[in-house]
Amino acid sequence: MPSSIPRQSRSPSPENDIFAVPDFIVPPREIKTAGSTDLTFNGILPAPLKLHEDLAEGCGGQLWPAGMTLAQYMLAYHKNLRDKQIVEIGAGGGLVGLAVAIGCEVNTQLLMTDQLPMLGLMEKNVVINGLQEKVRPSVYDWGSIEVPTFSTATGKPDLILAADCVYFEPAFPLLLRTLTDLIGTNTICYFCFKKRRKADMRFIRDMRRTLEVKEVTYDWQIDDRRNMIFLYEVTSKIRS
Repeated sequence: MPSSIPRQSRSPSPENDIFAVPDFIVPPREIKTAGSTDLTFNGILPAPLKLHEDLAEGCGGQLWPAGMTLAQYMLAYHKNLRDKQIVEIGAGGGLVGLAVAIGCEVNTQLLMTDQLPMLGLMEKNVVINGLQEKVRPSVYDWGSIEVPTFSTATGKPDLILAADCVYFEPAFPLLLRTLTDLIGTNTICYFCFKKRRKADMRFIRDMRRTLEVKEVTYDWQIDDRRNMIFLYEVTSKIRS
């Protein structure tokens, strides 16, 4: 998730100081009060998704615009995800994964991941939406050598969801390593972010060196482009 909170990071622990974003990079703004939001994505969901937002453990604890775009895109264009092994990275409070679990045909457990400070918030949002059987929150630090494995022929997920993971340039190598570790010959990653700096597009350039990257077309794309929100499909350069 992007950072807009002064001297606050996705993880306050010293070993993860790389994720701390100084004030001179992203101007601070007033900290949002913890609370819950009901979302139906313009009526796509028959019952609202309940998202608790809380910035106490990091800026990933609130709703971000790229997450809204990716969630709505999945609900509009990928309703049938039966038998798909799905992982969300940089989930924050879990908006995208929860929306998919509620509004799409998912019959395997979705793995929702972020750093340790976000685990409690992910768990809370899973419980308040009654999705304990469909969604498993877990800790996964970018670049970790302990890469999750999946019950597919390649051991890689079928689908990766990533929203607003481009937020701090020093973390880009870890993010790219994570994508490279997770994307197999049959994997599709939907990668959505709001461009805030020139460095964000440099990450896309670097990603293209090792992975196949193409921009996704969808109905409300023109509006999103005005707001500098981009959605890409990312796959392996070698497809089976």
